[in-house]
Amino acid sequence: MGGTILIPVGLFNRLMSKPETFAADEKARRTIELSTIEALMDIETSLGFISTNVSTAKVGYDVVSFIPANPRSVDCEPLRFTEVKGRAQGEDTVTISKNEILTAFNKPDTLAIVEMDGEATNTVYLKKPFHERPDFATTSVNYNIVERVNGSKLLLTRAGLCGGLDGPAQQERIVNIMEGGKEAFEKRKEIYQIWKP
Repeated sequence: MGGTILIPVGLFNRLMSKPETFAADEKARRTIELSTIEALMDIETSLGFISTNVSTAKVGYDVVSFIPANPRSVDCEPLRFTEVKGRAQGEDTVTISKNEILTAFNKPDTLAIVEMDGEATNTVYLKKPFHERPDFATTSVNYNIVERVNGSKLLLTRAGLCGGLDGPAQQERIVNIMEGGKEAFEKRKEIYQIWKP
């Protein structure tokens, strides 16, 4: 006699005191993805690179960065193609699609893992993060983050705030917290118009 018990992953994580890291809602996942891409693009900009978010094109990477000749070393390509993976602090795996892995073999690709803890981020750039092509029938592969970091060339690590203060998401949060949101601004504008002579 045999049996099976199915336990929802959310319940299992709560019972094991693990943080809830999976966003079942597509909109929530996209928000997290955009936050991690924004954090990476802030780093790229601070390095003097010109970056473009191409994540919606589904080309196997999320960000293309042009590296000007001045900060670029002789053996460095002028374009960097970066796949960005956002993880909650403490998560130990990252899922990479077959397309993302194959793209990394065909272009000078970088994998950036952005660990998020609230607004704080810790970003690790890995060069040549994959050593084997996936099987033909594979759609995605789960990798242990520590093993991936140890088995790749580490390009850069950087800690910071998600989006920095200049990012639109951060500015909106500041406005909402400090000023009462857009409605408060509109109300003040209306009041100031009434007070004008």
